[in-house]
Amino acid sequence: MVRPRWRAALVTVLAAASLPLSAQSAPAAPVQYEAENALISQGVVEANHAGFTGSGFVNYDNVTGSYVEYTVTAAQAGQHTLTFRYANGTTANRPLDVTVNGTLAVDDLAFAGTGAWTTWRTVTATVNLAAGANKIRTTAVTANGGPNADSLSVDGGGGGPIAGTPVEINGKLHVCGVKLCNQYGRPIQLRGMSTHGIQWYSQCVKTASLDALATDWKADILRVAMYIQEGGYESNPRKYTDMMHNYIEEATKRGMYVLVDWHQLDPGDPNANLSLAKTFFTEIAQRHKDKVNIIYDVANEPNNVTWARVKSYAEQIIPVIRAQDPDSVVFLGTHGWSTFGISDGRDETDILNNPVNATNIMYTFHFYAASHQDEHYDALARTADRIPVFITEFGTQTYTGDGGNDFTYSQKYLDLLAAKKIGWTNWNFSDDFRSGAVFKTGTCAGSSFTGTSMLKPAGVWVRDRIRTPDDFPTG
Repeated sequence: MVRPRWRAALVTVLAAASLPLSAQSAPAAPVQYEAENALISQGVVEANHAGFTGSGFVNYDNVTGSYVEYTVTAAQAGQHTLTFRYANGTTANRPLDVTVNGTLAVDDLAFAGTGAWTTWRTVTATVNLAAGANKIRTTAVTANGGPNADSLSVDGGGGGPIAGTPVEINGKLHVCGVKLCNQYGRPIQLRGMSTHGIQWYSQCVKTASLDALATDWKADILRVAMYIQEGGYESNPRKYTDMMHNYIEEATKRGMYVLVDWHQLDPGDPNANLSLAKTFFTEIAQRHKDKVNIIYDVANEPNNVTWARVKSYAEQIIPVIRAQDPDSVVFLGTHGWSTFGISDGRDETDILNNPVNATNIMYTFHFYAASHQDEHYDALARTADRIPVFITEFGTQTYTGDGGNDFTYSQKYLDLLAAKKIGWTNWNFSDDFRSGAVFKTGTCAGSSFTGTSMLKPAGVWVRDRIRTPDDFPTG
């Protein structure tokens, strides 16, 4: 299953600023609080840069510790989305710590440069608020101070995810036996899509496409493929960590589960990126540990490496996540490009005879139906009865993500996954020229993502199967 590196012209990546929600996604109308009316320490109210709301904005003093503190009222206790509107005319990130009632809620929330002091953008964060009055303080953590603060908007909350969504129904997930189970202890199957590499195709993951994925495709889960090499995380850790924060928030708003994919591919030994992984997962887990919809995938496709090396990596990185988030599910790629070793000439006995020493984990398996048939299928069928398995990547074409679609063998796989309640995400939610990208080339430059007119054959096929009604038992 040696997949070539995905090559594409670099495109403008999604800014760290959060995307606005469409009306259909918002759980309740937000309430806006103007920064100039907040408590200000080491900052001044100004009105010399156009585009602000209210009567002005707050210009933080260029010192560590300057802050703006808003007093907001929450009708109900629980999760609420904070949307900060700001401008940052520099090229440097000006992060802020966000505290709620004196307790750190978000560490180093990024406020990237906006290009000009008259260009205003938004950043979001999800926090827990108490019913009634809350003090939300945003404090500069560098000597540059904070960005120019225009306003804070707070959604109506409601104590949890949007009613009727996969997350609202199933709540916090856990592994029970060899199945992924919901808050009622019942096995479930999640079905959804994987992004392409976000360093290349972030323009395909935006408000309109995410709304379509959640409401038209009716997806349960979004996998965010963050490559480590190939112009990804390694090239700019701050930028790609902030992008991942943003995608987590966007999936959360829409009531979808989100799979944080540490997309190592070359080098194939995940230990090569262990130090980077520890830094990344510490921050991600610390910020999002209170969410019920986050799943961590700590190694995409180990390859040309022994299972013992993969296991060693897992037993070093899983405790890093557990130190911050002790009870979320962790996924782990298997050797042979996540084929239980089959594509490396091995088999599942490597894992069965030497499982990872950790709980609440699942092992991942990848297949491309036009290339991986009886040998891979049989291994999956055998192994899924012995260990917890999730399909974090599959395609209806060859292992290159291109070529002709084999829908017959793809359906054979999906029938097996349905029978065993094994969840899956399909590769990939982009308009790449390859047959495995669901959208026709050029689609992502527009704003229309519902229906089938802009889909390639593989997109029509997988959308139809995601839209099949879920079976989420609650009794």
